[in-house]
Amino acid sequence: PKPHTPEEAKIASEILSFRCYYEVLGVQKTATEPELKKAYKKRALKLHPDKNAAPQAEEAFKRVNDAMMTLGDDSKRRLYD
Repeated sequence: PKPHTPEEAKIASEILSFRCYYEVLGVQKTATEPELKKAYKKRALKLHPDKNAAPQAEEAFKRVNDAMMTLGDDSKRRLYD
């Protein structure tokens, strides 16, 4: 496996430390659908296992996906809020 950088490890552990899905995506509670998608893409690119070799990256990537699946669906988002 390729070595990971401190930056890669930092973002992965940061994502895993967040408690709320809005923090995971780095958006406000009032975020619109396009804002959610943009934030998701930005995080997913940094955490994708092909791009980030940090040990926690895969777990963090899954967490970002879960956040988007929940917040990107109106009914799930209402339940979450």
